[in-house]
Amino acid sequence: MTEFGEIYSQYFKDVYKYALFLSRNEAIAEEITQETFFKALNSIDKFDGKCKLYVWLCQIAKNTYFSFCKKEKRLDRDADCDASFCADGLEPRLLIGESAFEVHRALHKLEEPYKEVFLLRLFGELSFAQIAELFGKTESWARVTYHRARLKIKEDLS
Repeated sequence: MTEFGEIYSQYFKDVYKYALFLSRNEAIAEEITQETFFKALNSIDKFDGKCKLYVWLCQIAKNTYFSFCKKEKRLDRDADCDASFCADGLEPRLLIGESAFEVHRALHKLEEPYKEVFLLRLFGELSFAQIAELFGKTESWARVTYHRARLKIKEDLS
């Protein structure tokens, strides 16, 4: 197996999960993932190693997704919110129609980086270490930011 083939095998699932988090659509996520690896293959010589390969691939996936959105005029990705996730304490509220709307409204009010960290953790199913890598921060920062986001959502719901 070639070196890039090994990279593809090792990171495909993670990049796909990230693309699925961004797009919330399996077909689009597959397309974004394939395009990501195509772009990575064409520019692997530009990878300087300043970040982990996974982070570099996710950056390509994010840029590819945003380019796709511009092309398709689908910048409001929250319109197709059909993801299932589990959050202790918030999960029961998300399963009930009207309560789910209130949780999503509270989530929408969050400022960055709280909103993105919360979404990456729940919808993207990323570990705190992976979130930290994406932001160039520590794992502790990711944990604290996620915890604060949960508190802000709970406070807004009270």
